[in-house]
Amino acid sequence: MSRQYRVVDHILECFGDIGVGHIFGVDGANIEDLYDAAYRHPGITAVVAKHEFSAATMADGYSRSGAGLGVVAATSGGGALNLVPGLAESLASRVPVLALVGQPPAPMDGRGSFQDISGRNGSLDAETLFSAVSVFCRRIEKPDDIVGSLRCAIAAAHTGGPAVLLLPKDIQQAQVVNQRPVNGHGGNGRAAPGPGDPHPILRALRGADGPVTIIAGEQVARDDARTELWALADLLGAQVACVPDAKDVGGPDSSSDYALTGVAGHPGVAALVATSAVCLVVGTRLPVTARSGIDAALATVRTVSIGSAPPYLPCTHVHSDDLRASLAALAHGLRGRAPGPRAPHRLRREELEPPRHHGPGVRYRDAMRVLDTVVPAGADIVVDAGNTGASALHYLPVRRDGRFIVALGMGGMGYSFGAGIGMAFGRARRTVVIAGDGAFFMHGMEIHTALQYRLPVTFVLFNNNAHAMCVTREQLFYGDLYSYNRFRPSELGTGLGAMFPGLPAAEVTETGELPDALASALTTDGPAVVSIECSADEIPPFAPFLTAAKEDGYVTARA
Repeated sequence: MSRQYRVVDHILECFGDIGVGHIFGVDGANIEDLYDAAYRHPGITAVVAKHEFSAATMADGYSRSGAGLGVVAATSGGGALNLVPGLAESLASRVPVLALVGQPPAPMDGRGSFQDISGRNGSLDAETLFSAVSVFCRRIEKPDDIVGSLRCAIAAAHTGGPAVLLLPKDIQQAQVVNQRPVNGHGGNGRAAPGPGDPHPILRALRGADGPVTIIAGEQVARDDARTELWALADLLGAQVACVPDAKDVGGPDSSSDYALTGVAGHPGVAALVATSAVCLVVGTRLPVTARSGIDAALATVRTVSIGSAPPYLPCTHVHSDDLRASLAALAHGLRGRAPGPRAPHRLRREELEPPRHHGPGVRYRDAMRVLDTVVPAGADIVVDAGNTGASALHYLPVRRDGRFIVALGMGGMGYSFGAGIGMAFGRARRTVVIAGDGAFFMHGMEIHTALQYRLPVTFVLFNNNAHAMCVTREQLFYGDLYSYNRFRPSELGTGLGAMFPGLPAAEVTETGELPDALASALTTDGPAVVSIECSADEIPPFAPFLTAAKEDGYVTARA
């Protein structure tokens, strides 16, 4: 093949310049030239996943981990369409991701080519489709357009969300002639940050005649603004609570573990907010999963917000695409302010208490307590949706110097497998994936990808032979008259150990077996699996379920 400077070569060179070290995807005829360019680039590893959804979540997890811009690549047709739910999660959670989507050669558009998604002559319109799940979408029509379009796409992604470039195969192979910077973007293509005008919030904080509560969100992690957040909280004497997908935004003592908002959060957060003079919302839109149980309190308290998007509830909002700068500006503006009333005390640890369950298998709380004992400091944790996810959110603290990720934007099951792999590539440290068997059956074959690359990922699978959250809903809301959501029994650890030679895999049926099994899985060289037998009939620490259980006559108690 000619070694002319192709469009794909330009893309990879740009990635090298901005520190992108990995591309995640699934190869195919209309994206193979990008893989060819990646092979020839010394600083970039192209990772092949088993499914494009998981490739998208790998890019998402890589980006959330702070490793850099997450990049996913897919071929046309069904491969491209498989990206949609993964990109939708990144859009809903405002995660910077760049998707490179191959297309058939442009001269074949609308002429019945295989996997035609040009939108011409009755074919599916990829640009319309991907525009709905991205903050930026553009089809490259001429080779030299890649220079400006790539810079614009990267800048758009960094505002929070996926950007998509549609790349016809003939364009990918074509030579780039004009490499001059265009559209005013230079360097790494990132738009100039917008710190926002802090004065509306300064006025509210200066005038506070009582304690201040801060509700911190996922943008604090995205902008690497933890230090600035906690400096501001200390200056104000404020208690900080974190939304579920910002559980790892806690301070040096991991106090956020005890002050989580929302459906699996701390029972005392509502009272904390209600007794505040001002509630400062930082870097979150406060969706229902994050504000469940505190809506009434927020309605009675003056609430102000700062971040890249306003909250769903009405309040004074200041736009900021750079929370590090904005929070530092707030702290600077408050210096010299007369000390106001401090939060009376830090919330003590308190748990929701589901109905006691005596069925077979290991209890969620017991398993999370063992995990808390054996997972080391510095480890990263990625949690999937469902009863298992709610239990991990509520019971399992963040590791010191580690990340804790849960995807609640779309709540797509199976997210954790790809995201954990992306995080392990990005941070090169032990990653613990916690998921249920329902999530495993959707995208758990990515365990093979972890084995392929010898990644330090420990997969902890809670196997209750069901879509357990749906079983719980059948029981609480539909009279427990039937179940569509129970599975035939499976032994995931045994099966995976037999399927993948060299993969350490254990089956755990009793709590006493769990410490040794987890300790071994956390210290193995490469990936390992621990499958834990649990019960689909156990109600997790999930506030809407506990309210329904109490109304339905279940006995509940508070810790």
